[in-house]
Amino acid sequence: MITQTIALFVDAYRELNAKKLFWITMMLSGLVVLIYAAIGINEQGIYFLWFKIPTPVPIDSTTLPPAILYKQLFLSLGIQIWLAWVATILALVSTAGIIPEMISGGSIEMLLSKPISRWRLFLTKYATGLLFAALQVGAFTAASFLVIGIRGGVWEPGLFLAIPLVVVFFSYLYCVCALLGVLTKSTIASLLLTVLLWCGLFILNTGDGAVMAIRVQLEAQRDAYAATIDRSRDAAAEILAARRETAGEPPLPEGYVATDEDMLTITPWIKNVLDNRDEAEESLGKLRPWARWIYAAKTIVPKTGETISLLERWLISMADLEAMAAADEEGEATRIDESSGEVTLDQTEVQMRAQEAIRGRSVWWIMGTSLVFECVVLGAAVFVFARRDN
Repeated sequence: MITQTIALFVDAYRELNAKKLFWITMMLSGLVVLIYAAIGINEQGIYFLWFKIPTPVPIDSTTLPPAILYKQLFLSLGIQIWLAWVATILALVSTAGIIPEMISGGSIEMLLSKPISRWRLFLTKYATGLLFAALQVGAFTAASFLVIGIRGGVWEPGLFLAIPLVVVFFSYLYCVCALLGVLTKSTIASLLLTVLLWCGLFILNTGDGAVMAIRVQLEAQRDAYAATIDRSRDAAAEILAARRETAGEPPLPEGYVATDEDMLTITPWIKNVLDNRDEAEESLGKLRPWARWIYAAKTIVPKTGETISLLERWLISMADLEAMAAADEEGEATRIDESSGEVTLDQTEVQMRAQEAIRGRSVWWIMGTSLVFECVVLGAAVFVFARRDN
């Protein structure tokens, strides 16, 4: 059994390796590595080859260490753009025909004439598609590891976590492509429908990100208003106590908390802050059902974006993110306009809150439920392939 499986795997790999797109993708991956290897940073700023890159605020190696710069380039340019989009599309184009061509090309009759089960045949072909992605990611990650070590001065073995993460990300899409290949026997149809599903997941992820950003913004506003109200309440209690003492009246009860009326008497502008706090809380109340529905919808589908983002969570700490945020933007501190009661938020703080919300989602929810989806889809594909008259 093992010898047959290996022979099928090697045969499928040779067929895949013979395709020019495999080597085109490999060369393009090397080009991407060379591009971000050409980016450098020193005490004068950021450079591409020998050209200085202008930035809105001064950024140099003292505010942004080279190691963090190259890790961020690897995540944003290498993973988020190249591997998670361009290379994935090329991989789908290269591998989408593996199952349909086996079924419609007549080769399946020859394969089934051998003592091999259909489910093992199907899973071997499926694993070949994943091998394409694994080889691409492995080569790209190894090259990036050398760039970060040589150029950034830090050897980061955690980069190799990109290999299983990107392969798992690709498998979410490829299992759907394999099922559609069995059902339609068409490479074009299975590829287009898989891309359509991917677009739907992208729209869902975009909606989730927008709702999360609005929620974090509203929560930051509400907390800023609440903190201002608490300070005003404490100040009002102190002023009332001082007035009673001056007037010779009985002192306030110990631990007295100033009421809203007390605050309005002493600081009339606080009414705007109270109204704005209530408005932010009301908006949050309206937003929560949408957030719950989107979260529920995402629970039953593969989390493509979050799976890729796990690498950033493991490679770059919150302290590193704070350093990068401080280098990118010189934000002003959170403050309240007394005339209107409107809050101006520290955007660095908002960004950190958003990151904490994203990183607060468990690995089980991100990968566990996604792999359950993949197992269900793959099981359906194997069932149809094993029972249909091919």
